[in-house]
Amino acid sequence: MLTAAPGQMGQRMSRLHSHSEHHLVERIGWLRAAVLGANDGIISTASLIVGVATAAATHNDVLVAGVAGLVAGSMSMAAGEYVSVSSQSDTEQADLARERKELSDNVEFEQEELAQIYVKRGLKPALARQVARQLMAKDALTAHARDELGISEITTARPVQAALTSAATFSVGAAMPLIMVVVSPSGALIPIVSAASLGFLALLGAIGARAGGANVLRATARVTFWGALAMALTAGIGKVFGTVV
Repeated sequence: MLTAAPGQMGQRMSRLHSHSEHHLVERIGWLRAAVLGANDGIISTASLIVGVATAAATHNDVLVAGVAGLVAGSMSMAAGEYVSVSSQSDTEQADLARERKELSDNVEFEQEELAQIYVKRGLKPALARQVARQLMAKDALTAHARDELGISEITTARPVQAALTSAATFSVGAAMPLIMVVVSPSGALIPIVSAASLGFLALLGAIGARAGGANVLRATARVTFWGALAMALTAGIGKVFGTVV
């Protein structure tokens, strides 16, 4: 059997420690909230603007409606994300508290439970028990949280981060169609806002896909389609109610 020389082994270990990997899954928490916030900001505000404009409202009425939609939407996004992610965080904390008690009551059973998880993943029983014992000796709760409950530093719920990210990105997204309202003449407001908003959505879809390592064309087409559908529906509603009024 050939074995590596001590010097070669040292060089390999040195390269391993100096090699830094950055995985895209680390971005999943803030990326989801950011893309959702900006996407919702563009679609909801552009749809509101197009619907109000189609109802034969004045340029100033459209602008006021858009600003109101931006403020209400950003607050709604922040509150919704905070409540939703807080619920996830509460569930995680409850599971960790339960696991902490179980570790305190019967550590041998918990060690065997962890070992069986590793056996199911492909380790031999003896090695699985050795791994479980060593991991629990270092940090038993972290080992069980990660491998039994699926809770890790990457996936841990962060309510405040999610709320602030969603509110900020919603505001940025909503500001884009609002700027188009300001610079567009009254007669061309609807086509300019619609076309620009679809362009913003396509750009957002491409950026989000690129940041998350997903298929750019598919993500762009998906977000553009739903944006166009939302604006078409609100334009139809605005036309119907504008005619009735």
